[in-house]
Amino acid sequence: MIPANFDYVRAESVDHAIQLLQESDGEGKLIAGGHSLLPLMKFRLTEPGTLIDISRISELKSVKKEGDRVVVGAMVTHRDAANDPVIKEYIPSLASAAGQIGDMQVRNRGTVGGNIAHADPAADLPAPAIVLDAQITIQGEDGEETMDLDSFILGPLITMMPENSVVTKVSFAIPPSHTKQTYLKYFHPASGYPVVGVAAVAGTDEDGKIDYIRVGITGAGDKVFRATSVEEALMGQVPSESVIDSASGLAADDGDMGSDLFASEEYREQLCRVYTARALKSVLL
Repeated sequence: MIPANFDYVRAESVDHAIQLLQESDGEGKLIAGGHSLLPLMKFRLTEPGTLIDISRISELKSVKKEGDRVVVGAMVTHRDAANDPVIKEYIPSLASAAGQIGDMQVRNRGTVGGNIAHADPAADLPAPAIVLDAQITIQGEDGEETMDLDSFILGPLITMMPENSVVTKVSFAIPPSHTKQTYLKYFHPASGYPVVGVAAVAGTDEDGKIDYIRVGITGAGDKVFRATSVEEALMGQVPSESVIDSASGLAADDGDMGSDLFASEEYREQLCRVYTARALKSVLL
């Protein structure tokens, strides 16, 4: 569990990081918190020639509300995201998910941008990100571009990240003010990774009928997914325990379930149903 030899350099700005990536001839890797990259290096699943440290680039550490979105710098740590007043006020499901990641050491060093950009199928933040219509901003050799989360993450550890580019920020849509949000997960006791994690945003109109609902599920399969079958079944309904339980039975229908030594495909399907029902009851009842 010892990584191969590598060089280490520190980037002073985003432009400097891009320059260093170019100079590495494809052998460079960005490192921020390092909680995703370093384990891969220890198992020698990746062997970068150069680690480019972007952890001290101050321009990537801001959080601000811009119109109807909250813009979070890629280098904002999980701890800071969990405690930031803007995030807690407008997108509390993200704050809740960030506060449940790993342990204190991981939350102190791990970053919002890294958690999403790594595309780990068991990452926490993609669940609230997908229900909050997250957009990832990337700066590279040809300038800046923005992608929707669903377009950005293609599969496990596979993204549309262009070569020699840096994720600079992630923006999240602010849901209507009458909605409530939550993030719940069943996690592996050793790692804290979600076996299934569910983010939900929902609200009702003046007649008590559901007029806004988003459900996102992570950990269950190769990538995060929206439980659109659940959303469609509940839209326009008056929420009750029986109505929510019935709709939550569809929670696994829109994703491909994974299977491993800890949890079978059938077990993950059941967890999707149970945790979707719990999440929706907490925001609707």
